[in-house]
Amino acid sequence: MMIDFIEIQKHKFDQVVQKIMAEPQKYLDFEIVSDFYKSTWLDDLPKGTTWTVSGLDNGAEQFDIYIEYRNHYLSIHIQDVITLSHGTK
Repeated sequence: MMIDFIEIQKHKFDQVVQKIMAEPQKYLDFEIVSDFYKSTWLDDLPKGTTWTVSGLDNGAEQFDIYIEYRNHYLSIHIQDVITLSHGTK
């Protein structure tokens, strides 16, 4: 039996994303950029996951976060409301 470790890691990524999508206020309550980088749930993502953050400064009214593992992604837009998009490329 072959074990596909990449598929296991993709599944792990999707599980973390589902938690975030189910309770975004719990996971995405950021005031400044350092709040995002201090998020403990980042440690739950598979090794090799990348992310970019834009527009998150002291007093910023909106910002975007893009998190990706291989071809799976989570796109987060935070303004007055939180908009999430999850899928594969």
